Order: sequence, then structure tokens, then C-alpha cells
Amino acid sequence: MEDSKTNLIVNYLPQNMTQEELKSLFGSIGEIESCKLVRDKITGQSLGYGFVNYVDPKDAEKAINTLNGLRLQTKTIKVSYARPSSASIRDANLYVSGLPKTMTQKELEQLFSQYGRIITSRILVDQVTGVSRGVGFIRFDRRIEAEEAIKGLNCQKPPGTTEPITVKFANNPSQKTSQALLSQLYQSPNRRLDNLLNMAYGVKSRFSPMAIDGVTGLAGINIPGHPGTGWCIFVYNLAPDADESILWQMFGPFGAVTNVKVIRDFNTTKCKGFGFVTMTNYDEAAVAIASLNGYRLGDRVLQVSFKTNKTHKA
Repeated sequence: MEDSKTNLIVNYLPQNMTQEELKSLFGSIGEIESCKLVRDKITGQSLGYGFVNYVDPKDAEKAINTLNGLRLQTKTIKVSYARPSSASIRDANLYVSGLPKTMTQKELEQLFSQYGRIITSRILVDQVTGVSRGVGFIRFDRRIEAEEAIKGLNCQKPPGTTEPITVKFANNPSQKTSQALLSQLYQSPNRRLDNLLNMAYGVKSRFSPMAIDGVTGLAGINIPGHPGTGWCIFVYNLAPDADESILWQMFGPFGAVTNVKVIRDFNTTKCKGFGFVTMTNYDEAAVAIASLNGYRLGDRVLQVSFKTNKTHKA
């Protein structure tokens, strides 16, 4: 299938930009056939990117030349041709750790751009201080480009750095594996499910299913960035019959989980739709969020994110 020369993808849009504003901005270049700002299906929040399809390919080319690199509020937008979804594009998202704390997003892109066309990139920062966590994500246009970047940069010391970086595919269970997980999640004995998760995510589980009963009663919801408390993850859109063991089983494969808590209705004892998971290591928590946010569990799509500091202590 030939790439479209009228359909554009626009990345790094300001969080509060509306679809109407996006359409107005790109409509100033030429006639638009369609415009879509991509939003989270659950919260309705902008995901920071969208698609603009022009009637005339010349207008699309002009929009790239005119608007790519335009600064909007605190963001610099990226405008490029969108490509049809295909097997060659899927699973091209990389997780990068060990980056120098001083490295900027632009420098990260420069480092990886030698291996192919980058669709999106981001560096994770401390929510309190704004300082880089030394962890980032790079999504390439094609899987083969991501593979080349791993070969070229994993365990290497980029120019100007003293420590080697780690580059690997971001954990993202395939739809087939997700279905297998899903069919097992409520009825499987913990050990069998543990093995299934290991298979799905390709990592060794680090929690003991035997310890679940002893830990689920622990109270306390921790605040991210607070010394000694670990990193608290908010999990939204859980089913009414969800319990703590499901959270242990989903997050355990990503690293050390110290506490899980399902918020229940006082009268019915049913899950109210959300819960919290505390992990000790930021990098592992970030990978868990990147992998499980948008994960389909039963007929529900989970929303997984760091808990904000606004939440009061339990």
C-alpha cells in the first residue's frame, strides 16, 4: 500500500489544544478533508497528537514545510506524513534507560535518528523537581529501524556520556497473548498465571503469590516522590469483582511491588472501579505504566498512570 501524501500526523500538541483549534491552524494552509485530535477513550483527555487529512497533496506538503517545528505554548509540534498501519510499523516502541540526566529530548532524537524515522519520543521527568529520570521512550516508524537501534546503541556509551545505556523493546503484550491472559485471569491458580505472565511479558516475576494474602490487608496509599514510600500508580476502570490479587499478578512481572489496594464500596464490598499499586523502583513503575495503560481486561480498558500529589494521604 502506497503511503498517503495527503494525510499528516501531528505530534507534541499542547495538552489543552482542542480539535477545533487544530483544524483552524491547519485549515489556514488549505482545504481539509478530515481532522482528528486523538483522545483517551476513558478520560477524554488529549493524548497530544492528531491527524489532518488534506484534499490536495500540495497543501499537505506545504503544511509540513510551514508548520513543522512551530512552537505552541511550551511545545514544539512535529508534522509529518502519516503512514497506514501495518505489521512492519507495529511494535517499534523502545524503552531507553541509563540516559544522562542532562540529556534533552532533542538530543535523544538526534542520537536515535541515525537508525530511522522517529514518530514520537519522550524523556520521563520527576513530577516534583522536573529533573530527568534518565529514562525515555522512542517510537520508530518501522520495527526494523527499532531493531537496528537496539543493535547499535544497547550497552553502548553514546558520545559525551560515561555510562552505557540500555535499549530494548518496551513491553507490550500482543493481542493474542492479552486474550490468553484475559481468559486465565480470574480462574487460574496463581502459579499458573505467574508463568503465563512471564511468558506474556518476557520477564521473570519477582513477587511471591504465596505472600498475597498477607499483604493485601496493608493500609496506606503513598505519594510519588515522597522519600521511602516508593512510586504510587493509579489504576482506573477495574471491574466490580476485581481484587488485590489481580493487581499483584498484573504488576508483579515488572518489578518489586510493595503494596496494592483496591478501593471498595463500603456497603457492597465491590470494587469501586479503581485501585493503587506501589512499586519501589521508578524505572520499573514507568515501564509497567507504559505497558498496561490501555490494556484490555475483560470488557474494560484500563487507565494506568502515576498518582498525582494532589491526593491526600490515607
